[in-house]
Amino acid sequence: MPFNPETSFMWEEMKWPEIEAKLKITDTAILPTGAIEQHGPHLPVDVDFYDAVYMARAVAEACGTPRPFVLPAIPYGVSYHHSAFKGTLSVTNNALSALIYDIGMSLAHNGIRKIIILNGHGDNKPTLTYAAQMINRDAKIFVCVETGETSDIDLYEHVETHNDIHAGELETSTTLALRPELVDMEKAVDETLYLDNEYLEFTSDRGVNWYTHTQRLSQSGIIGNATKGTVEKGKLMWEISIRKMVEFVESIMHTPLEELHQNRY
Repeated sequence: MPFNPETSFMWEEMKWPEIEAKLKITDTAILPTGAIEQHGPHLPVDVDFYDAVYMARAVAEACGTPRPFVLPAIPYGVSYHHSAFKGTLSVTNNALSALIYDIGMSLAHNGIRKIIILNGHGDNKPTLTYAAQMINRDAKIFVCVETGETSDIDLYEHVETHNDIHAGELETSTTLALRPELVDMEKAVDETLYLDNEYLEFTSDRGVNWYTHTQRLSQSGIIGNATKGTVEKGKLMWEISIRKMVEFVESIMHTPLEELHQNRY
C-alpha cells in the first residue's frame, strides 16, 4: 500500500522523508510494551507482548485521520516474579526505564509531543511510570502509561473469577479469540486466589500495590480460572478494549499540548 501521511502509521515501515511528512500532521505516538513470560501451561509466553502489538495496531487503524504513529514494540519486561517458570525472560527495572527514557527523548527530538505507552504487562507499570515522569521532566512533552485503565472497569463486568490477573479467564479468552491454535485448554486449570484481605486482593477497589513471586501463589503459574476462558468472551473483551482505547487516544490527539499540560509557558 502506498504511503499516505493521513492513514499510514507503522513507524518502522516508513522511509525517513515519509516520517518527516507525517510529523507535520501528527504529533502522537503509541509505544507498545509487553513481556516474555510464562502464562501457565496452556498459553504461549508472548501473550503480553503479542497483545500489546495487536492492540496498538488495531487502535491506530480504528482512529480517525490523521492516525497516530505506532512505534516498534518492546518485547521484554520486568518479570522476575515469574522466573521460577521456564521461558520467562526478564530485564531489570533500571534497564527498562533507561530504554524507555532514551526512546522518549529521541521521539521528542524527532518532533513527537505526545507519547502513549501502551503497556501489556502490569508489572511494568511502576518502571514505565518512572520513565514517563523523567521524559516529561526533561523533554516537557506529554507522556502517559496505559495498562488497561481505560477499559478494565468494563472488562471485569464480564469476568466471573475472583483475582483473575494472570493467564486466567480474561487472558485465556482474549488469546482464544485471536490465536486459538496456540491455546491448550486441556491444560487450563483453576487456580483462583483467595487472600481473605481486601487490601491485598488484586481486584479489590481498596487493594494496595504489593509484590511477590508467582510460585508462592500458584503451582501452574495461573492466577485465576483459565477453564472459564471462551472465544466469545475474548471477542467481546477485545471489542471493549479497542473501543475505549480509541476514545482515549483520539482525546489526546485532538487536545493541544499546552492544554494537556494545563500550563502555557
